[in-house]
Amino acid sequence: MKTDAEVWIVKKERSKGATQVVAAARGGMSERTARKYEQTGQLPSQLKRPRRHRTRPDPFASEWGWVVEMLERDPALQATTLFALLQAKHPGRYQEGQLRTLQRHMATWRAVAGPEREVMFEQVHRPGDLAESDFTHMSSLEVTLASVPFPHELFHLVLTYSNVEAVHICVSESFESLAEGLEYCLWQLGGVPHRHKTDHMGTAVRPLSVAGQAEFTARYRGLMAHYGMEPVVNNAGEAHENGDVEQSHYRLKVAIDQALRVRGSRDFADRASYERFVAEIVRQRNLTRQARFASERAVLHPLPATPLAPCRELHCTVTRYSTIHVLENTYSVPSRLIGTKVLVRLHAETVAVYVGTSLVCQMPRQFGRQQHAIDYRHVIWSLVRKPGAFAAYRYRQDLFPTLAFRQAYDRLQQARPRHADRDYLRLLSLAASTAESEVEAALALLAEAQLLPTFEAVRDLVRGARPQSVPALSTPSLDLTGYDALLPSRCRHA
Repeated sequence: MKTDAEVWIVKKERSKGATQVVAAARGGMSERTARKYEQTGQLPSQLKRPRRHRTRPDPFASEWGWVVEMLERDPALQATTLFALLQAKHPGRYQEGQLRTLQRHMATWRAVAGPEREVMFEQVHRPGDLAESDFTHMSSLEVTLASVPFPHELFHLVLTYSNVEAVHICVSESFESLAEGLEYCLWQLGGVPHRHKTDHMGTAVRPLSVAGQAEFTARYRGLMAHYGMEPVVNNAGEAHENGDVEQSHYRLKVAIDQALRVRGSRDFADRASYERFVAEIVRQRNLTRQARFASERAVLHPLPATPLAPCRELHCTVTRYSTIHVLENTYSVPSRLIGTKVLVRLHAETVAVYVGTSLVCQMPRQFGRQQHAIDYRHVIWSLVRKPGAFAAYRYRQDLFPTLAFRQAYDRLQQARPRHADRDYLRLLSLAASTAESEVEAALALLAEAQLLPTFEAVRDLVRGARPQSVPALSTPSLDLTGYDALLPSRCRHA
């Protein structure tokens, strides 16, 4: 079968006056073939007719009615599922190589007689009009910090016109994470769009009626009002309505994964180095969008004079157990605050406790419900005076700060069970009054030497490890006359 290009060569040569023999030779065909195309005046593609007959018998002709019946009942059935049923129904009739034939038949049926499919409508985006945001989990990347797994998420913001993006690393989908992430991203972009769109996250939207009507929470409305943005939400369960940010989730995670593979390691020294790594990837992705972003940045609303620094403020009274209860989680505070009404400022990842305007302590935030974080430094002095309370203490497991302390307690329990609690609490008091790392190192040395970690043994090692007083150093006298002799202005030249 000749191609259209070859026939065009023949026609071109004939128009120049070449004979039919010469034109056919230059077109790579016989004189008879060239004469046929010249007489019909049509190209090979125009002479080709669609085939309307089968070249071999249809192996599924006898069962096609059953296949259609199954597809009409449930159009989501796959060809592999129906093919396996046919093989079980007629052993030996169908071979594995015929699966592709059934797949083509089903694809043709879906296109001709199948159910209507959902249509996506391409949107026209205007500069500075809309930004979409959402959280995305990063656990699939298996990032570690100092060889410790780092479960985290990204708050991802995308301007729908230019597709310029900004991200903020967080550890939960709380409202504080949303507020801090949004503020961080807006200040990275250097402006504020007219509208902000999110999905039905519980921290921003709450359903109020059976009909599915949704209303923004008061805190979220206040956040939008502070930045002058109109809040917009997609329909419940329709993630594709946030398509720009959803697609950016996938593309960004692929880019980070590829960069990690090139790097050859998924372990980072600390969180700051990992944040710089992600920020550099985002910067490189945004370089190709600068032309559209230039026109969008010109119409973005200006940022407020200062960042909002969002947080949630709660008032708590310190219990007699030297604890406070914040959003159904328990935190320990210094015992001197017992009975005091304190102000708690809840940030995305920290809990700060204030007395008046003075910050008295700060601790990592606990997520979920019925969680607890007890710092032994807050309660150890009372426990040393009342060692009998340690055995049944509700938060006893929190008083083993590291594995070395737990192993030391187990050894004391085996060697001196009656005094193990008292001895261990004295070790904790030593760690609170000196340095936990020094006590931990002393416990490791005693364990290596197979010695009992008594208070006296650990104390002697800790005191011996402390640096001696720094000796006084005298200021040396320097004679620079030798250097002066090297200067040309002070030398005599022959």
